[in-house]
Amino acid sequence: MTSRQNTTAEKITINLGFVDLGMIDLLVRESVFANRTDFIRTAIRNELARHEDIASQVKQREAPVLGMRHLTRTELEQARDQGEILDLVVLGLLSVDSAVDAELARSTIGSVSVLGAFHASPDVKSALSDRFA
Repeated sequence: MTSRQNTTAEKITINLGFVDLGMIDLLVRESVFANRTDFIRTAIRNELARHEDIASQVKQREAPVLGMRHLTRTELEQARDQGEILDLVVLGLLSVDSAVDAELARSTIGSVSVLGAFHASPDVKSALSDRFA
């Protein structure tokens, strides 16, 4: 299994049936897992490892940035000045600096594909809404 080091985390909420939750609590009580979160993280990692071959095929085909990609105003201004349009493919976290305005983002970003999380100002998200793959 691949090691996944997270420097940041995204919070998610899930709904479980009472029986599933009871089974998790039973495993926690019996010290199989430290707590519910430990069980859920372990289950997710096991499923990700089980389907690693599918993820590898997609990664090879799409060549995404793995992990975190942060776009700064300076980087986008340089791209604009060079007439470059960015097509972004990220598996992890794509963040756009708060100093980037909607006009700059729209003039430099051609397409966005994010499997994970996308952090940007509401204006930038709105400006790029039609460019998500």
